[in-house]
This record gives sequence, structure tokens and C-alpha cells, in this order.
Amino acid sequence: MLMNEPRAQALMEEQQFAALVATAPENVTYTSGYWAMSQWIRRGPQAYAVHPAAGHGAPCIIAATGAMDLVADQDPPVKEIHRYGYFVIEVDPEATLDERDARVHELSNTEDEGDPVAALVNVLRARGLDRERIGIDEYGIPPPYLAKLREALPKTVFVPAWEVFRQIRAIKTPEEVRRLRASAQIAEKSIAAALTVARADVTERDLAVAFHETTIREGALPVLACIGTGPRSALPNAQPTDRRLVPGDVIRFDVGGRYRHYRADIARIATLGEPSAKVKRYHHAIRAGMMRAIEAMKPGARCADIFNIAMETARKEGLPHYQRNHVGHGIGLDGYDPPNLTPTSKEVLEEGMVLCVETPYYELGFAGLQVEDTVAVGKDGPISLMATSSELRVV
Repeated sequence: MLMNEPRAQALMEEQQFAALVATAPENVTYTSGYWAMSQWIRRGPQAYAVHPAAGHGAPCIIAATGAMDLVADQDPPVKEIHRYGYFVIEVDPEATLDERDARVHELSNTEDEGDPVAALVNVLRARGLDRERIGIDEYGIPPPYLAKLREALPKTVFVPAWEVFRQIRAIKTPEEVRRLRASAQIAEKSIAAALTVARADVTERDLAVAFHETTIREGALPVLACIGTGPRSALPNAQPTDRRLVPGDVIRFDVGGRYRHYRADIARIATLGEPSAKVKRYHHAIRAGMMRAIEAMKPGARCADIFNIAMETARKEGLPHYQRNHVGHGIGLDGYDPPNLTPTSKEVLEEGMVLCVETPYYELGFAGLQVEDTVAVGKDGPISLMATSSELRVV
């Protein structure tokens, strides 16, 4: 189970919730272990996970009939499945179905509960939760569906709980840390693969192909690939183009895939040939800022203080005009989990948090420079999840 169960139960007790209802894709996966593909690739499809507080029944998944093959294939730890909607999968009457296909057939022939809201109403009523206070993730359920739910259960108190889910997810379980480490290190390998093809006349797209091929070979899937070269490296969201590398170019990677649903977001800088003195000085400054911020990552440390440490260090180390709105963020199933390392944050670090610490610098007409590492907050301080250095690389 991915979910941090003790933290979930504690926050439900604190909020006086009899249950949590996950509706957004990352929360459904986190709560139940079920990855609803259609939810992740387009808006509209509905999948829910109901996670009751202690003493209020067992958790369950609500999914579309057309997704029963995903449920059977994934075999999530939450076993109670409620399906809704019309969808047909025929069965060869002469075939002997294997275990997976038999499970698909079994699930597809359970009771059709009509639509996602009707199924959710049935689940809450069956558990005696129709007169309770329920935390519902408001981000994944369309307003008309939520209105229909409130109308069907007028005595249930539905409270927006997106932020509660985020707070549960902020403290990672050992399995989540394992997946995040693997995801980050696959991104490192993919950067290394891209740099093996970097030479004059190679395009940004060529770098991206090498990057994504390695990501897939290593067992992850592509998500984020900001790969910019030369002046284009200064574009914060640079997408790979047909621009060709020339000697002296900066190559900026702000990248990461998804390994077993867990995200990577790391950054590295290389130059094609010897870097200029300005590139060396500025890269040293931002890297010093990131490293000093990481050193300060201990349980109880204030996120705002870590932001200030990164900024002050970068300015002292060679970039006196450095400015940023944040220097990092949590990561997990979502690319941005809590906490955020901002100057106004009231959050403090807790053991088990995993963050991407970054100090980007963008200067149009010059270049973009960026370093970003993934770090867990351990009992005694930071634990790097990286396998390589963030030093400037020359190819």
C-alpha cells in the first residue's frame, strides 16, 4: 500500500472525517493503488477511492466498466470494486481464460451501478456514512457531479479535502522513497545518454530522443523534458526543437519521467566545449546555493529559512543579483507535493518528506543555468536520492 495509513488516520481524526473520498488521479492511485489511465490522460473520466476512518468499513474503488482490465491487470491492494457504465468485452466460448482474463470477466459482470455518483452514493450508504462528515477531494469531481452527490445525500457533510490529501502525501513511506530514488536515478541515466550524442550539429530533438529512449529502457515513462541549448537554454520551459548545437553552447536539462507512477524532476547543465568564465561563475553560485540549502534540510527546519539560505549563498558566491520565487518543492505522485521552499512559507520540514531542491537562473541573450537534486529528509538530516553530481559537465 502506498498510502501513509497512520498519517491518514490521524488527519481524519483531527478533521473529524468518517471517511476520505479520493477523486483526482494522484489521490486515487495513492489511496487505493489503482492507476486509472483515462483519468491521467484526459479530463472528465471518473474514478474514486473511498477510504473510511477506523471503524467505518473497508476501503473500495469505484471505476468505469471499461477499465476493469486495468483493475484486473494491476490487482491493487484495495480489493472491493464497484463498477459503473455500459461497456462490452466479448468472451470466446471455446477458450479457457487465464487468471487475469477470468478476473476481467468476473469484474465486468458484477452489478452495474449506473454512473460514478450513483456508485459513490451506494458505497457511502452501505457503510452508514450518509449522515457523517466526509472529506472529499474536490479537484477530480466536476461541480455538477458534486452537486448531484450533495442532493442525493442531504444529511452528509461534504468538506473539501484536497489539501488534506496533500498533507498526507507529504510524508513518504519507505516504498515511496524507493520509487522516487529509482525515478530520479533513471532521469540521471537519461541525461547521461543524451550527452553521449551531444556534438556540433546535433539538434535538441536528437538529445530528447536519446533521453526518452533511455527513460523507457530503464522502466519509466516520459513526462517532463525541458531541453534547451545555447540562447534557448534561458527559456524556462524550453521544448526541444531542431536548433543545432554549436561549440560553446550551454545545454540545460530540466527533466524527469515517471517510475511506477512516481515522478522525477532534476536539472543538470553541460557545455559543448569549454564554458565561459561567466558560465563557470554563475553555475558555481547557483550550485553553492542549492548545496547549502540541502545541508540545512533537517526535521524542524523552516522552509522559508532554507529559501533564504539558498538565495544568500548564491548571491555571495558570484551571482549578487540572483532572484527567485522558490528554491524547491516536494515530489511524489505529483510533480509538486508539499512543502514548498518559498520566502513566505509557514511550513517546516518533517522526517520522511522528499523534495526537489533547485536554483535556476535564466538570462535572455546569455543562457539558462539550473541544478536540481532530489533529497529526502532523514532523522538526522538530508539523504540524497541522486547517484551523480550536479557539477558543470563539459562534453
